Amino acid sequence: MRAILALEDGRFFEGASFGATGTRVGEICFNTAMTGYQEVLTDPSYRGQIVAMTYPLIGNYGTNSLDQESQSPHVRGFVIEELSQAPSNWRSEMSLDEYLRKWDIPGLQGIDTRALTRHLRTRGAMKACLTTEKMSTDEAIAQAAKGEGVIGMDYVREVSTPEIYRWDPDDKLSQPWSTGNGNDGDKAKLPSTRFRIVAYDYGIKRNILRLLRQKGFEVTVVPATTSAEEALALSPDGIFLSNGPGDPSALPYAHEAVRGLMDKKPIFGICLGHQVLGFAFGGSTFKLKFGHRGANQPVKDLQTGKVAITAQNHGFAVDPNSLPKNVEITHINLNDQTVEGMRHKELPIFSVQYHPEAAPGPHDASYFFDEFAELIEGTRK
Repeated sequence: MRAILALEDGRFFEGASFGATGTRVGEICFNTAMTGYQEVLTDPSYRGQIVAMTYPLIGNYGTNSLDQESQSPHVRGFVIEELSQAPSNWRSEMSLDEYLRKWDIPGLQGIDTRALTRHLRTRGAMKACLTTEKMSTDEAIAQAAKGEGVIGMDYVREVSTPEIYRWDPDDKLSQPWSTGNGNDGDKAKLPSTRFRIVAYDYGIKRNILRLLRQKGFEVTVVPATTSAEEALALSPDGIFLSNGPGDPSALPYAHEAVRGLMDKKPIFGICLGHQVLGFAFGGSTFKLKFGHRGANQPVKDLQTGKVAITAQNHGFAVDPNSLPKNVEITHINLNDQTVEGMRHKELPIFSVQYHPEAAPGPHDASYFFDEFAELIEGTRK
């Protein structure tokens, strides 16, 4: 079946449909990771977006229920160059085509994703319409132009948990991955819990929760709209601010809550949580031209000079000129020099723009969970 991807600036691509049918409108963005397409599909940070993968062959290893980063996919549409017709992996439960049909997400294959990516890098992020319906390219372009996009949008309320819950109280979901073939030896035991933390769910990924538990945290997850007073009433040792979708400037309730927690508890924020901290510090954010999405972003630690290859997914960045003097920039992106990490000079607070849990991606930055534990331990002395 014919499908069209039409951009609001008039550019369009025609290819073949896979997955579900229908019409979806959202911001079009590209991800440069070579693997992890299911984690991309189920990352709540992609709420409201149509995602194009730059790696040419997608669907090679099918899909399974364990690799989901949330209960369901959040992308509005999925664009690839070529769909694998014979997925092969011992963990596979269904093909990518079946998976998208199950979740009613339309896909487009057979287009030049390099041309699409080069166009977005040149012209910048924009709204797009992906449709399998019988409409002209002009009609599809008009649909894209009328879409809501991401700027000014609060998608966090759509993806956040509606109620407070404790993550993995039975320690069944946080076990390290096993191949299940008997060659792993004894399964690594989870450590006893050393700290109790509150994790604000702006669109939190499951692998973040898994790694926090593996590092000795007992995690209570709270809705994004939870006030500082409500969070403190849970008597946590620290506060974690998660990733999430949309425009960080559209979340005044989050800015206010974090501002109320800043001098009360140690805080660690990632991705959207990093940006929310920027506003709580008194700063602001700006929209990146085409965002950072992939598993190969180089980040420099300004304190040590070391460079890490990181997993990222964001379309906004903290404005360094808006930050007060008591906030130090600790990390920068080597591609465009944008802020990738911050630390408060007087309070036990730090954040990074990228994803230490790396699902998908390299594990260069996983040590930040240990640093959070050390920060909490230091405040106890």
